[in-house]
Amino acid sequence: MPSLNENNSNNNTRLDLLLNARLDENESFMEAFNYLNENLNVGSANVTEQALRMAVEDRELALNQQYLEQFENINSQIQSFVGKIRNMNTICHEMTNRIQMNKEKTQELLKKTAILQNEKKELVMKQTYLSDFFAKYLLTEEEEKALSLDGKNGINDSFFKAFNHLIEVNSNVTERIAIEPENFALTEISQLLSDKLEASYNTLYLSIQNECRLLNVEFLDLKPILIQSFEHIQTKPELFLKALEDYSYARKSFLVRAFIEILTKGNKSGTSQKPIEQLSTDPIRYVNEMFSWIQSSILNEKEILENLLRGCHKMAETITEQTLSVLSSISEAFCQPLRLRVEQCITREGNCIVLYRLSNLLLYFVDTFSELLPSNSHLLMCCRDLHELCSNMFFSSVSSATQRILANARVPDYDLLPVNSVNQTLLLLRDILESPNYGTLSVNTDKREIYNKIFQHILDPLIQSIQLVCSNLDDFLDVSVYMLNCLNSIRSILILYQYTDKKLEMIKAQIEANEDVLVSEQASQVLDKTDMLDLYTKAMAHEINQGQLSKIVGMEPGRVKDSITQFNQFLLNTDSYNCNQLAKISSTRILNSIQKRTNEHILAAYKIIYSKISDPSNGYPVIEQLKTIEEVESILCKNEGSKA
Repeated sequence: MPSLNENNSNNNTRLDLLLNARLDENESFMEAFNYLNENLNVGSANVTEQALRMAVEDRELALNQQYLEQFENINSQIQSFVGKIRNMNTICHEMTNRIQMNKEKTQELLKKTAILQNEKKELVMKQTYLSDFFAKYLLTEEEEKALSLDGKNGINDSFFKAFNHLIEVNSNVTERIAIEPENFALTEISQLLSDKLEASYNTLYLSIQNECRLLNVEFLDLKPILIQSFEHIQTKPELFLKALEDYSYARKSFLVRAFIEILTKGNKSGTSQKPIEQLSTDPIRYVNEMFSWIQSSILNEKEILENLLRGCHKMAETITEQTLSVLSSISEAFCQPLRLRVEQCITREGNCIVLYRLSNLLLYFVDTFSELLPSNSHLLMCCRDLHELCSNMFFSSVSSATQRILANARVPDYDLLPVNSVNQTLLLLRDILESPNYGTLSVNTDKREIYNKIFQHILDPLIQSIQLVCSNLDDFLDVSVYMLNCLNSIRSILILYQYTDKKLEMIKAQIEANEDVLVSEQASQVLDKTDMLDLYTKAMAHEINQGQLSKIVGMEPGRVKDSITQFNQFLLNTDSYNCNQLAKISSTRILNSIQKRTNEHILAAYKIIYSKISDPSNGYPVIEQLKTIEEVESILCKNEGSKA
């Protein structure tokens, strides 16, 4: 029962809520009402529940009909889609099957590919090995073709590249054979490469021969091909030497032709130089021009040769020797025409001064060529022979000229000065000694020896001639004075030049010897005129055990006093006591020397006499006229100074 009451109570509550509710404020109701009003064709006033229900059912039916149509349309589309899905499923199954089949095939292919890859790696390794082998031990076709060039028609850079590779390959094979001596394949390859290398060297030599033939002309630059050829052929010494011989022969032919042309036709290079043969009337210029041109040509050839061999580093130790040898061979071309012309020039020259200058000129070029050519060079030996010939001709000419001049020697005049033959001989000597200053000659190490020979051929005969002339003079004082004048003239010439020391010493000794004669005679004459000579002689000979000097005959105090008086007269005027010949001495220096030495002799004699007279043991009284040694020395020195 309680439940029934509760239900009624709930219903009542709900009824009250419905009665109290405002429909216009209920949104759900208003939405439903608006829907019915808009979608149902019923009047708003006479609508019954049945009619409303029918209208709703009709609406529901229409909507269901519409839904059914749309569902059928969707269903047909779905069925179509399902058909497509089924087709796709079929296709997918087919593709899956195919993929599975392809996967199986791919796995098989991968296996085969792996096998091929391994085989490929082995083939690549073999190919690499073979390529390395061929590159290291064989030549390429291009290199074979390059090496097959004919050397007579020239070679190119590709030949040198192939040649370098051939040398490298041959070296590799040789090293490999040293490791594997029983490898017959390498042995055959080595033999093949050796033959090719030999043939390539021959081709290189033929090319050098061909290029050297083109060098028989004047040129400035060498072809790079020729320089490279010498650089590569240096490893074959025998071919290298033959190539140098071919080069030197070509240059020799050109130079001998050029030398003849410069002699006969002059320079054609634009400098308008006249032919050297036109200078044949001037021997110095003629010979100098020839040798200067030769020197310039040798220097030019040396520069060209050094440029040609600049790449021959493997022969660095012998390249200098080879260069000198080639220059020696090239310069040999000058020998015959040069010798012929210089010998003609020397043999027809009669002037000894010109011969001397020629001799010095030749000696200068001997020294010059010694720095450019080896000692056994034909040109150098030719120059030495020409110098020796010229030197012999010069000394022969000097001897003849000296003898010719001295043949006219005569006794000197009253003034006792050197005669004309002496002056002419000294003039000849001076001209000879000064002649190098006239040209472009160099001081050489042999000049001392040459000067000594000149003195032997001029001065020695001159001094002998002077002595011979002196033998014809009556007075020995005249002999000494004439000898002093002549020797002084000789010394005045020699003192101006080098390398005359020994000769000057000899002249000085002879001058002093002749001065001794005059000094001795002059001192004796003074002592004799003053009556002091006898006093000096006895004072020198006196000894203590002989007793007093004043007791000796001739040494009496009276006589000594008279002699001292006469000596004092001498001191007042010394010039009046001189020999007549002293005034004829041409050299003031020699004259002063004689005066000084004479005074020294007189003073020495006076010292001895004075010491004896001043000694009380000799018994001499005081002599007022007796001067002290210092006074006498002062007077003599004063007189020397006034004369100087």
